[in-house]
Amino acid sequence: MALMLTLLGAGGLAACTPYEAMPTSPYQWQRRQDEIAAREAERARACATMNKDTARYQRECRRPGETQ
Repeated sequence: MALMLTLLGAGGLAACTPYEAMPTSPYQWQRRQDEIAAREAERARACATMNKDTARYQRECRRPGETQ
């Protein structure tokens, strides 16, 4: 019984993700948008240096709806 409760508890905790509150001020929104833009620029830079025939490129650089 204790083992089952332990497994259920561990499974429940594994499903938890950190709560990320939405920004509440214009400064926070701008900071969020700047972070998103920086991540996208980094992704684009990394994709520009990858071999386009690799599985990694297919996985990390293709966007939904993008033609090949």
